[in-house]
Amino acid sequence: MTPLPLTDIWTLLSGTPLLGLTVTLIAYLCGGWLFKRSRQHALANPVLIAIVLITLLLWATETPYPRYFESASLIHFLLGPATVALAVPLHAYWRRLRQMALPLLLALLAGSATAAFSAMIIADLLGASPETVHSLAPKSVTTPIAMGVAEQIGGIPSLTAVLVILTGILGAVGFPAFFRLLRIRSHAAQGFAVGLASHGLGTARAFLVSEEMGAFSALAMGLNGILTAVFLPLLLHR
Repeated sequence: MTPLPLTDIWTLLSGTPLLGLTVTLIAYLCGGWLFKRSRQHALANPVLIAIVLITLLLWATETPYPRYFESASLIHFLLGPATVALAVPLHAYWRRLRQMALPLLLALLAGSATAAFSAMIIADLLGASPETVHSLAPKSVTTPIAMGVAEQIGGIPSLTAVLVILTGILGAVGFPAFFRLLRIRSHAAQGFAVGLASHGLGTARAFLVSEEMGAFSALAMGLNGILTAVFLPLLLHR
């Protein structure tokens, strides 16, 4: 009996509920294992490795992304509860957050404005189209917010989604070396900067370093999302 090709096997299994969920979890576990084996090397980020593995699998099996997403939709649904759960570690650092309220507020305003307008200015100087320039503006907030903002200000939501993911990956991979270069050792300062610049992917990486860094990163991610969603459409409405 001739064995079925990999693409045919995947086609048969792709109709099975939760297959995408299983594949995603296995890919992330592989990423976590490699991350530990590499002694937490920045390039061995579990999220980055999971993305690469899933992309290779979808390419090898000729599976359209919408089909994979449909079978992994439970993970997308759980993003909401997971985001709310980030408030748990924040509660543990509430006293320190209150003490640092003014510095964090100033960092939020400066970081949010820099993340949006520096990318726009550079893209405009390099000759990018207005749609591309506006697609870059919300690149440092989580994908659902970024896509909604991009649509309101005349950007391209699909392009913004790609830019958001690239921003998160680059931030998650690069921030350890960047902070060593700047000699910034405070996990609170590192976490807040990572959350501002690299949203959820950076926050996931921050939690792998310490709960303190993850808590401050989650705070920055949430506040930057609110600030961007409220003010960027007002400033750049088409």
